[in-house]
Amino acid sequence: MAGRPAPTARRTRLGAELRKLRERAGMTLTQAAGLLGTSSGQLSNIEVARFGVSAERVRVAAQAYSCTDQALIDALVAMTGDRKRGWWEEYRDILPPRLLDLAEIEHHGANLQAAHSIHIPGLLQTVDHAREIHRQAVPEMSPPEIEHRVSYRVKRQAVLYRAHPVPYRALVHEAALRMGFGGATVARAQLQHLLELSERAHVTIRVIPFTAPYYPGSGQSVYYVQGPVPNLDTAQLDQSHGPVFIDGEGQLAQYRLLFDRLDAVALTSAQSRHLIHRIVQEL
Repeated sequence: MAGRPAPTARRTRLGAELRKLRERAGMTLTQAAGLLGTSSGQLSNIEVARFGVSAERVRVAAQAYSCTDQALIDALVAMTGDRKRGWWEEYRDILPPRLLDLAEIEHHGANLQAAHSIHIPGLLQTVDHAREIHRQAVPEMSPPEIEHRVSYRVKRQAVLYRAHPVPYRALVHEAALRMGFGGATVARAQLQHLLELSERAHVTIRVIPFTAPYYPGSGQSVYYVQGPVPNLDTAQLDQSHGPVFIDGEGQLAQYRLLFDRLDAVALTSAQSRHLIHRIVQEL
């Protein structure tokens, strides 16, 4: 017998948000199930994304939980309608599930922000740069695994090129521009690629120079995906074992503040392009 398909990232987040609403209302699973006309077991399965949920049931649940945030309710209802699986499913048995979740989350994002200190953000990497990054991974990857990772990264970049591209902002430390992964030829092509992307109306690239008086966040890499409402934002941190997702309201507020502080020390877009041009000339 075939196993149950893994829940999508959106269905997982939907279940988690419904659990938050129930807990804020101070209800146990049994109490909430009684109000919703279902069993506590079925409600539990919805909250942990084993079962899907209809738009009507989401609205009924929101009313039962005394949620008056109509924008949040509408956003949760919208998450019930998209049942088709995206391009990332072709990697289901090839790459770690969290990478597939990342592709799904950013595909549905309303706004994307990245802060990097050592690496060029993945959505801005050239094929050769991405391949060199994965060649240096620890533990070492096999050639086929490297190519799967590179093709996955390139397909993620479609969010910047589709008919209605998502707004994207990158705050990159000067150190990342000077790392020289793959040698001068690869590095030069990568920087030229950044310059070309920076001319697109929906892409903003700002550099934090070595001369900045401080660097907020201790140099950690952060990827922030804005949802249709702030409650549905997601912060993603890069760890050696894979991406970690954060959706707690207090933690999200901290990362919004981090981006505000990084903005304060970054060069303007024009100044950033000038600096990138200068580094290209030095290679």
